[in-house]
Amino acid sequence: MEPTAAPYPLSFRLEAPPEVDRWRPFVHWLLVIPHLIVLYLLQMVASLCAFVGWFAILFTGKLPEGLAGLITMTIRYQMRALTYWYFLREAYPPFTFDTTVADPGDDPQIHVDLVPELEHRSRLTVFFRGLLVIPSAIVLALIGIGVSVVLLIAAFVVLFTARWPEGMRDFVLGYFRWTTRLSGYALLLTDEYPPFSLD
Repeated sequence: MEPTAAPYPLSFRLEAPPEVDRWRPFVHWLLVIPHLIVLYLLQMVASLCAFVGWFAILFTGKLPEGLAGLITMTIRYQMRALTYWYFLREAYPPFTFDTTVADPGDDPQIHVDLVPELEHRSRLTVFFRGLLVIPSAIVLALIGIGVSVVLLIAAFVVLFTARWPEGMRDFVLGYFRWTTRLSGYALLLTDEYPPFSLD
């Protein structure tokens, strides 16, 4: 019996029913605007944290816990806002800013679990992180084009059936899983390269 691989230290899970009101695909883009503004500001803060963390890791081999908390909170907030924008759920995401590493559970439909590596970091892979993310980012961008097409089709399916088609929904959620892993890797939460997988 082969040993099972350890799970990647960053994961995303949505626990919302596939049924959504028919009007949601055509209104969520407007309702999510306040969250997108907040998310933009948080992403600037997270980028600054990653920049500071890059130097901290290079000089000390450690990522400060406070920086990891802010980055983790931003990734969690990002997934909450995007799943609402993409009308994958009806519940409006909360405006919460808990910087704990463990998911605080204040949004019961979204679970973003992160286990950041704070010590014994690889200075070499951190030094070249900007280059190392490129292959995965290119593939993810191409998948993102497919996700845009799926969202357009799904909007009309939901309009007539009030339900996400299972295959389309799984594809978009897989894209979010990959996005979560790549975000954590790019923002220095882990040295483990994200798998090229929607699972």
